[in-house]
Amino acid sequence: MPKNSVLLVEDEEDIQTLLIYNLSKAGFVPIAVESGEEGLQSALEKRPDVIVLDLMLPGMDGLSVCRALKSNDKTSDIPIIIASARGEESDIITGLEMGADDYITKPFSPKVLIARIKALLRRSDRQSSEQDSVFRIHELEFEPSRFEVRLAGSDLTLTSNQYRLLYFLSLNAGRVFTRYQIVNAVRGEDYIVTERAIDVQIVGLRKKLGQYSDYIETIRGIGYRFKG
Repeated sequence: MPKNSVLLVEDEEDIQTLLIYNLSKAGFVPIAVESGEEGLQSALEKRPDVIVLDLMLPGMDGLSVCRALKSNDKTSDIPIIIASARGEESDIITGLEMGADDYITKPFSPKVLIARIKALLRRSDRQSSEQDSVFRIHELEFEPSRFEVRLAGSDLTLTSNQYRLLYFLSLNAGRVFTRYQIVNAVRGEDYIVTERAIDVQIVGLRKKLGQYSDYIETIRGIGYRFKG
C-alpha cells in the first residue's frame, strides 16, 4: 500500500464520504469498507498505516475486530483509532484495553481526526527509529541498549520495573494507557502482578523525577500518560 494509507471501517455512508474527502485532501490514501469482516480482511491484505474503526458495525463488531487485529502478529503494530458514538467512560476504557491506540467520540471534526492520525504516525515512526538508539524527551535521555536513563544530565537510578514503566510511557508520550495496558506492556521476569501496583510504581517514579514529576499525568477514570 502507498505510505499514509488509512483504512476506514465505517458503515454510515455520509460519514464515510466525508472522511474520504477530507483524508484525500490532506494527502492520505483512504480505503473504505462497511463491515467488521471486511475491515479485518482489508487490514490483513493491505496493511494500512492507520485504521479508523467504528464500534457499531454490521456483522462482526468493532471491539471484536480490534481484538483480532491486535492479537495477530501481522497486524498488531497497525495503530487503531476507534471512532464511535459510544462516549461513556466505560466504553473508552474498554476500547483502550482491547488494544486501540486512540478513541474519538462522534460527532467529531475531520480536522481533529486527521490531527490524531498524524500524531499516531509520528509516534509510530519515532518508536521504530528509537528502539535501539538514544531516545530523548523533555529532560530525559534513555539508552535502551544499556538499560540506562538520565534526568537533566544526571543518572537516574530506577528499579527494572520503574525503568520499563517510564520508558514505555515516554516512548508513547501523549497517549493515555489504562493500568491493564501498562501491566501487559512492562511486565518482565519480576512483572507487576496487579493493576493497583501500577499506582505504587507511579508514586515511586514521581518521587525520583522530583521537580519533573508532572511529566506523568493522571487521567481520572482511565489511567496515566506521559506529557507530550
